[in-house]
Amino acid sequence: MAKEKERKDDRPVETKTWRAMYRTMVKIRLFETLAGEYFAAGQIPGFIHLSIGQEGSSVGVCSCLRPDDYVATTHRGHGHMIAKGADVKRMAAELFGKATGYCRGKGGSMHIADFSIGILGANGVVAGGLPLIVGAGLSIKLRRTDQVAVVFFGDGAANRGPVHEAMNLASIWKLPVLFVIENNQYASTTPQSYSCAIGDLCQRAAAYNMPGYGVDGNDVLAVRETAARAVAEARAGQGPSLIENKTYRVRGHFEGDPQKYRDAAEVQRWQAENDPLRRFEDFLRRRGVLTAKKIRRIEEEVRAELDAAVAFAKESPFPRPEEALEDLFV
Repeated sequence: MAKEKERKDDRPVETKTWRAMYRTMVKIRLFETLAGEYFAAGQIPGFIHLSIGQEGSSVGVCSCLRPDDYVATTHRGHGHMIAKGADVKRMAAELFGKATGYCRGKGGSMHIADFSIGILGANGVVAGGLPLIVGAGLSIKLRRTDQVAVVFFGDGAANRGPVHEAMNLASIWKLPVLFVIENNQYASTTPQSYSCAIGDLCQRAAAYNMPGYGVDGNDVLAVRETAARAVAEARAGQGPSLIENKTYRVRGHFEGDPQKYRDAAEVQRWQAENDPLRRFEDFLRRRGVLTAKKIRRIEEEVRAELDAAVAFAKESPFPRPEEALEDLFV
């Protein structure tokens, strides 16, 4: 933390931007916490995968994007969705399986999308978003716009074949794509230190002739700085980049995961020493951007927004049985 303070305290204060980023991190944390509680109570069907502890990565990257930039995410995508500007009412409704949700209640947590703000969708297929984002990047190049396409994926997905194909093709064609690895230390139940031959996954960028950046993913401003550089290079036609945000998955792989593969003390240590929300909050208080009173007000406002979202979801109808075969391509 001392190094973080020394490195950052000489920068100009970006009050409005930093407050907005902090609010978004709070919104993600509280949305995920509520989702976990309602799932445990049996009110949310299916599976959900929470991103608590990874807010620095999603907010840091998405704070650099425009509404017309593209994002593809994963089965752990709620944070990316909120950071890109998704409607939490429609997100909550989708989690509750209601007809007012993003997928009319038929997709659930792992299939939320909002094309109107560039969100191409969450994806239950591990590494499934990478070929999609390369297609989006190719469309940008063919249309000659200055948009950027970003795909989030985990350290487990980083070992799958589509990653090689997507990154190689994006580099060959110099597509405006950011490949963002959220290294949360575990691929389901397997630690990254066991499953990968190298410690820093960003080193793989060299094989695809693109820049590779390794970042403290729980330092939201370090993520933002790195992402801003990569976004600017992509918009300028310089091609793709690989960013590895080293973070930590505080909750289990899925809600209900017994987590026998790791020690509870490890989780507690990460929460106590490296929580991205608390780190950013401490930084903003030191810089005078936030006070205890402002923090309380932000939390109260976000809680009210999320309470309204949950009420909207609960009051919404379930999809009609005859709608089951609608929206199908096959």
